[in-house]
Amino acid sequence: MEERNTLLIVDDVMINRELLKDIFEEGEYKLLEAKDGEEAIEILDANKDSIALVFLDLVMPKKNGLEVMHHMSLNNMINTIPVIMITGEATVESDVKAYELGAADIIYKPFEPAVVTRRAKNIIELYKHRTYIEKELKIRTKELLESKKQIEQSNVFLINALSSVVEFRSLESGEHIQRVKKFTRIMLRHWRALYGEKQFTDEQIELIVNASALHDIGKIAIPDNILLKPGRLTEEEYTEMKKHTIYGCQMLEKFKQEENEFYRYCYDICRYHHERYDGRGYPDGLKGNEIPVWAQIVAIVDVYDALVSKRVYKSSFSIDETFRIINEGECGVFSPKLLKCFNDSREELVENTTKEQME
Repeated sequence: MEERNTLLIVDDVMINRELLKDIFEEGEYKLLEAKDGEEAIEILDANKDSIALVFLDLVMPKKNGLEVMHHMSLNNMINTIPVIMITGEATVESDVKAYELGAADIIYKPFEPAVVTRRAKNIIELYKHRTYIEKELKIRTKELLESKKQIEQSNVFLINALSSVVEFRSLESGEHIQRVKKFTRIMLRHWRALYGEKQFTDEQIELIVNASALHDIGKIAIPDNILLKPGRLTEEEYTEMKKHTIYGCQMLEKFKQEENEFYRYCYDICRYHHERYDGRGYPDGLKGNEIPVWAQIVAIVDVYDALVSKRVYKSSFSIDETFRIINEGECGVFSPKLLKCFNDSREELVENTTKEQME
């Protein structure tokens, strides 16, 4: 950007322009002048990056000073180019209007050169300092955003690595977690589009998606003879397996952060992703809207992925059969609103279901 080294003097009376030029002609600034508002606008448009200050008369032909300032405001100049209104015919109304449009100062004719010089220099320095602060703030904000992005990327890596430990132990491919995350994102976006009373922001969606990776983290605490059993679990073994929702939360509680949104999503999903709308889920037997929406969404996509995926202990179900099973409540009852969201998401869910996981 050019250095701001130019003063623009706008007045329809030549003697007034000459008086101001005499004050600044031996100074550090290049001088431009305009005899009316239209000419002033042309000069401003052509030199908006180099003008340090505008001396602007209020009453002029073609366009008056207020109209020039209105143009500057519309074209984002008023915050970077200070305006000193110079007038001999001011009223309270015109003064108020000038300040509302962004005038930095108003000087009344006849003026004292020393006063004009000092006020002009003060305003130029003030705007320079403000511009510097704004530039530094933008740089710092950019650095913070980049740092935040790096931290988020590191957190996602650690979450994926930690959650993959469960699948490594259970001899699965490790892709289930990535699919659950992908399906969770699809469902959340459809939920947001369908139900205005729960509008998730993009940031919240990403937090929930990352939290979904930890839904089965508690299985780390399940003994191998149960976790790796290829056949049907006994009642006692199934009871122990169900405790993975509690074990996971016990692990998370060691890293608890008060008033932390991400922790809340992780905890709720880990504990409640096996709860069901009719109260017949576990571990707490929650019913209806007692179950957080994000936990309900992870629950249904977890079931979907389990049904359509081939496992060592079962064959995969077809897409049509999977949707029938879920809609008819054979894997537990889901809310009508969640089922509508699930069915509306069908096309995207199927697009992201690979043949490899079904074969």
